[in-house]
Amino acid sequence: MHIGILGGTFDPLHFGHIRPAQTVLNALTLDEIWFMPNHIPPHKEKTVVTTQDRLNMVYQTCLTLNQFKLCDLEAKRESPSYTVTSLSQLIRAYPEHTFYFIMGMDSFLSLPQWHQWKRLFTLCHLVVCQRPNSNLTENDQIFIEYKKRLSTTIKPQQKNGLIYHVDIETQPYSSSEIRQQIKQNIIDDSAMPTPVCHYIKTHHLYQ
Repeated sequence: MHIGILGGTFDPLHFGHIRPAQTVLNALTLDEIWFMPNHIPPHKEKTVVTTQDRLNMVYQTCLTLNQFKLCDLEAKRESPSYTVTSLSQLIRAYPEHTFYFIMGMDSFLSLPQWHQWKRLFTLCHLVVCQRPNSNLTENDQIFIEYKKRLSTTIKPQQKNGLIYHVDIETQPYSSSEIRQQIKQNIIDDSAMPTPVCHYIKTHHLYQ
């Protein structure tokens, strides 16, 4: 199968995560999208709620979304969640699958600072989603790699090494803003799926 991987803290999961993932799923005709919450994010500060709460919110949401699943591989790791380590583990566990790691253009521009970033191209394809105020230029360190690997056609027989660019609709949601709203007793069901809203209310998260 062709599997899209979307990593993150998902603190909490919201439509700014889900809708771009759905766009990628359709644009590349993937079989599934796996949400992969991390336990110890290497590029962010500590999460606000527990890893188990974040796993539960993602899991309960995926039960309501066709072709979406929870991947708890990183959540079980007691060390920083380096993407190259996670993808190596996934390939060992599922050698029959082809993986597509999904990231925003802002993250892609910082890729040369990632742990063993060049190895990613031996493990998966990258899917780069355009985001506001993040534009690739010839002066960026990653530009040559991008031009060399960019593919405008789906190549289902190739297991790794390509970059796909997918335009996504801008989503007006961020986890930090949602957390601030919840502190003011505002739980916006237009920003988050119903299972997440229900879980936050039931467990009094982000209060």
